[in-house]
Amino acid sequence: MKRGWLAAMAVAVGLVLTGLDPVLTDDPVDAAAAVVMEARTGRVLYEQNAHEPLPMASTTKIMTTLLTLEQPDLEEPFMVDEEAIQVEGSSMGLQVGDTVTLLDLAYGMMLPSGNDAANAAAVRIAGSQRAFAALMNQRARQLGMEDTFFVNPSGLDAQGHEASAYDLALLQRAALRDGLYREISGQTQAKRSFGNPPYDRWLTNHNKLLTYYEWCISGKTGYTDAARRCLVTAAEKDGITLICVTLNCPDDWQIHQTLYEECFARLEGVDARELAGEYVLPVMGGEEAAVTVSPAVEESTFPVAAGERDRLEQRIHLPAFVYAPVARGEVLGEVVYSLDGGELARVALVAEKAVPAQEPAEAEGLWSRLRSLLPGGTS
Repeated sequence: MKRGWLAAMAVAVGLVLTGLDPVLTDDPVDAAAAVVMEARTGRVLYEQNAHEPLPMASTTKIMTTLLTLEQPDLEEPFMVDEEAIQVEGSSMGLQVGDTVTLLDLAYGMMLPSGNDAANAAAVRIAGSQRAFAALMNQRARQLGMEDTFFVNPSGLDAQGHEASAYDLALLQRAALRDGLYREISGQTQAKRSFGNPPYDRWLTNHNKLLTYYEWCISGKTGYTDAARRCLVTAAEKDGITLICVTLNCPDDWQIHQTLYEECFARLEGVDARELAGEYVLPVMGGEEAAVTVSPAVEESTFPVAAGERDRLEQRIHLPAFVYAPVARGEVLGEVVYSLDGGELARVALVAEKAVPAQEPAEAEGLWSRLRSLLPGGTS
């Protein structure tokens, strides 16, 4: 068992964006912009005009859906705003006087790409489409979407309504953390009940990659005269999740499959629990004098390209000691992995077991034992 006594305490725990070179350096694809991102670390594996702001059509609805699913009372019925649903383009079939829920509208946005659903959700949540667009832009800034500006919740062509392929990958990455979003966006069909009075009806997903490509788990299509064909998808294979974005791409179904296959073929999973091992951390005021910490199971695996494993550098960040009580699974530090000088991933170091606080009467004996564990301590 390894023993480490590092004084540096981790400030941020989780996985971070990298500045590493892309894995693929092949010829450009037939798209105005494209990007492939590894969802776990945020590493860009392929890019083409990735930071150019472009019209993104109904891929906009990823943000609208994400904000909708974060609302309380998703299944509370309400009547749709009459003006909001009077909109051109794709629709989930809302009529004046219809009763829906926000959850219905989320399905209506992600599957049939309903502009009526997006507008109705925006008005319900923020009072107006303009106010909702402000919420969209606020969240975009929080996610680091620096090349994006939202004007409306649906993605219909509007002056200044643009996003980059990279930003849309960031958005999809954030949305995939929402289990309900993953569930909705991964369905080829869904039955929902809404109307006046509500009745059952089937909604069909426009994202045909869910059918064409067996590893596809999520996505959103988009098309307008200005944006042309736009597609944001995610695929999962052998424990690795990739995100692909293409803007103005006439053969997007095939290009997404090709980019996925080329990237998956060059990646392998690395388990931080094997690389980092376990560390023993002194506990002050606990029923036990120390606790074992190791990488969190749920986030320990991250991918690298073939040949990169041996070039990984590892830095362990732990405090000199912690105070009781310690909860099982509590984050106590982190391990940081770098590749060729660029940071690749951060993985939380967590307590393997709980350590309750010691009763006051027994504290003096415990302090003596702890002093003997510390560097330079005596027994």
